[in-house]
Amino acid sequence: MKHYDHIVIGAGVIGTSVAFHLSNLGARNVLVLDRATIGAGTTSQSSGILRTHYSVKENVELARKSWSVFNDFAAYLEDEEASCGLVKCGYMIVAGEGDKLEPLRAALNQQKEQGIPLEILNAQQAGELLPIAQFEDAALIGYEPEAGFADAYLTATSFARAARRRGVTIKENVTVNKLVIRDGKVSGVSTTAGDFTAQNVISTQNIWTPELAGWTGRELPVAPERHAVLALECREAPYTFSMPVFKDLASQGMLYYRSYGGNQMLVSEGVVGEKLNAADTEQGDIPMDYIVNVGTQVAERFTAYETAGIASSWTGVYDVTPDWNPVLGALPGVEGLILGYGFSGHGFKLSPTVGKVLAQSALGLLTDVSLLPYSIERFSTGALLTGKYGLGAVS
Repeated sequence: MKHYDHIVIGAGVIGTSVAFHLSNLGARNVLVLDRATIGAGTTSQSSGILRTHYSVKENVELARKSWSVFNDFAAYLEDEEASCGLVKCGYMIVAGEGDKLEPLRAALNQQKEQGIPLEILNAQQAGELLPIAQFEDAALIGYEPEAGFADAYLTATSFARAARRRGVTIKENVTVNKLVIRDGKVSGVSTTAGDFTAQNVISTQNIWTPELAGWTGRELPVAPERHAVLALECREAPYTFSMPVFKDLASQGMLYYRSYGGNQMLVSEGVVGEKLNAADTEQGDIPMDYIVNVGTQVAERFTAYETAGIASSWTGVYDVTPDWNPVLGALPGVEGLILGYGFSGHGFKLSPTVGKVLAQSALGLLTDVSLLPYSIERFSTGALLTGKYGLGAVS
């Protein structure tokens, strides 16, 4: 029976970030286990948007620290070949007259107070940055020049390589069947590749977190939820890499957009998706009604896309908590177990800092960002991290 000091369950972008940061903080006996391969689960389904805009102030801090990592990724990993695929194009968010206007104003003011580089634009300025869109209905436009998008799979594999170079063992295609707990303390895991002992386990199981709930006998609020992503093609009005990521709070689905290369735009909704009965990363059907509904909303903002075609599409699954924000830190009553789940669509953009603070927590160090607001106990105390825009992947 092989012993490790720390075992990380899950080799997505969060788990590999945890492994890298454990090793970077001095841990030398770390094992990562994944039921599939590095970054092959929900990480591979990410739209990759990077922003610090959140109406939950705690998330702004996680995102800001993470952005600094993405902005100098190879140097941070001390690997000149490492890449996160960063496209630094900015992030624009718009609200019209209505119930999203004052929440957006409050969130933008909050960002300013937290020191985020931010501009308030008029319609003309917005049109110069994103000339394929119209802004006649825009009542408030925020612009974050230090933002953009990147590649979640590249990020995860780069974190994994950097971790391996520091001595971390990563075992792929190994399923964890049980967390072993003795006298209220973690003592290891039982897997399809045998048993491994450890005094610390960091769970980044994502949509498979209900398995952990079964192993611990504890309630871990989370539900899998499927979301559809469309890539639309329009040769008359290409969405280029120089144009900012765009969030449209004025649209019914609070749509988000970004360039997808060539003549394509990537678009998806930022509202509650399809509830699933069990964890499932397989591709789901995208109903024609959904495509028509989203296409109609797109054409209202991007008029040339009224006749756009669908170049490709896919579905991704979020691990959603009741307040659409993650659970981070220790599970009270189970010594040696650290939780990192429930990212509800935010995981990739927060992954560098989340990985670091979970590693710090596992090592008993002071965390760069307080984990108290992200404690699982908030669901029983009522101190929820609910965003100002309602439920959905904006927070």
